Amino acid sequence: MSNLASRECSPCRGEMLRLQGDALEAFVASLADGWRVVEGRHLEKEYQFKNFHDALAFTMRVGELAERQGHHPDIYLSWGRVRLLVWTHKINGLTESDFIFAAKADERLRSGD
Repeated sequence: MSNLASRECSPCRGEMLRLQGDALEAFVASLADGWRVVEGRHLEKEYQFKNFHDALAFTMRVGELAERQGHHPDIYLSWGRVRLLVWTHKINGLTESDFIFAAKADERLRSGD
């Protein structure tokens, strides 16, 4: 389990600064392969599945995770694919919690729970 995945997301306070530069790169490096930073403000990853059922099951696990963490990504579901787009809406950028959520989503894929 990633160190990030063992942590909990924390609510965003509007005065938080978004991650940039070396701090952003360090968090990106701590994630599993496949995550990319979009325009310096969002994290994105597409997961591949062998069928719609498995993609839907993963979508449900990520949705349950989002509710428990109080951190809600955009989730795009299609046949055999799920794409997550994660960011902190309040600051339109990335915080530590976004990386925690990303690591937890990857963990849900591996563990199947």
